[in-house]
Amino acid sequence: MITDNMKTKLIEHLRDSLISSAGIGMGGNSTNPSSVVLDVELLDGSGNAIGNTLTKTASDLNVLEAKVAVSGTNIQGKVIREVGLKDSSGNLLARVNFDGVGPFASNETLEIFLLMEIE
Repeated sequence: MITDNMKTKLIEHLRDSLISSAGIGMGGNSTNPSSVVLDVELLDGSGNAIGNTLTKTASDLNVLEAKVAVSGTNIQGKVIREVGLKDSSGNLLARVNFDGVGPFASNETLEIFLLMEIE
């Protein structure tokens, strides 16, 4: 059994220290647990994840909410099928694939919400 205090500490560690960035992509197949990158990540001209905003909130004792927001100017005409959370070294920590959403216009914003619960 994990105590409530441990659940809170784990959520705080994920929020404050471990998860530092996010990426989105067009790959939609199942996730291999040994994968360290998204299947088809959208990158800018320098090879970095396209501009997005990651907001992390401990919404409850044992729940972390991660919101990834991407401007339509970065994904215009694209269909998004995956999102991933990364550590400060760019290593993939979590990946979620889903039915494609899009294509997006430049004046739209994509917001993806991930909830992680420690039980």
